[in-house]
Amino acid sequence: MSTKKLIAPFYERLALTLIGFLALGYLIIIGKDLLDPMIFGFIFAILLLPIANFLEKKCRLPRGASSLISILLLIGFVYGVLYLVGSQISKVANDWPMLKNQVTQSLQDLQQWVQTAFHINAEKQMNYVHSTADKLMASGGDVLGTTFGAISSLMLFYVFILIFTFFILLYRRLLLRFIIWVFRDENQHIVMDIVENIQSILRQYILGLLLEMVIVAAVAISVFLLIGIKYAALLGIIVGLFNIIPYIGIFTALLLSAIITFATGNIRDTLLVMGSVIGIHAVDANFLLPTIVGSKVRLNALISFVGIIVGEMIWGLSGMFLSIPVIAIFKIIFDRIESLKPWGYLLGGDNEQKKSTPIKANVD
Repeated sequence: MSTKKLIAPFYERLALTLIGFLALGYLIIIGKDLLDPMIFGFIFAILLLPIANFLEKKCRLPRGASSLISILLLIGFVYGVLYLVGSQISKVANDWPMLKNQVTQSLQDLQQWVQTAFHINAEKQMNYVHSTADKLMASGGDVLGTTFGAISSLMLFYVFILIFTFFILLYRRLLLRFIIWVFRDENQHIVMDIVENIQSILRQYILGLLLEMVIVAAVAISVFLLIGIKYAALLGIIVGLFNIIPYIGIFTALLLSAIITFATGNIRDTLLVMGSVIGIHAVDANFLLPTIVGSKVRLNALISFVGIIVGEMIWGLSGMFLSIPVIAIFKIIFDRIESLKPWGYLLGGDNEQKKSTPIKANVD
């Protein structure tokens, strides 16, 4: 007597899937303080893995020492970027008296324009400005305390990232063996394929973003110098740095560039800078991004945009940064598990390539 396998109705499977998504989302939200630095540490560990392997195999260093030196090199790179930005900001600080006069003159011009366009006299405008300033000063202590707390939490967050990065590099072989053990030896080739592809794609994605950032910053600096904008290097670095935030970074870079240019120049310069930033972004989105980054992570634009919004809703700014790499990891897993391939297809799109040839994992 044969037995038939019972298949749940579609609406029941759909309900269970939605409940699973809701439960997973809830766990992700309440686990932010642990998961956020852990995922950043995982990504940095993948990025630093070739350096750690080189130091361990070629230089004969212990695994702990190679992991620590790799992290120190990462800290040195970040310090170099911050030093470059700080040196440009210091130039703004040196010109602060002139900048203050320029801002005052720009505000007076803006005040005259408001009075002419909206028929609101200068006295009413100043009363509104003073009342707003008084409210800000009244809450100054609270703002200062909140700012200090935010900076302290941010520094602690960076320390946790470095700690997680070190331990993931140190125990990478143990973690890989645990994953293979959990999914049984007969699935070892699939696990190895997923691990290697996650390493390769995330590493190429991050390096591609860094290369794109450098190219965009160089182009922006060159364009601003040709226009004759003051602080062209600072504005170009801002455009390059914020460009790594997909979709939303361009608006932040546009706003900051417009404010700084308006404070140090005139309306004409501001409009030229805004047009230049939009033009650079158009070239980047249509040529640089598909060539340098798009070939590494094949995600359709709809899923990418939704992922960024959901990431910001759940984890804020760090969720925006992590959304694309996390979705890419899920796509790699979905593409290699038969029952989950439709989800992988949804994340990719109609024109994506079929699954790649498996290659041996390199985590030693």
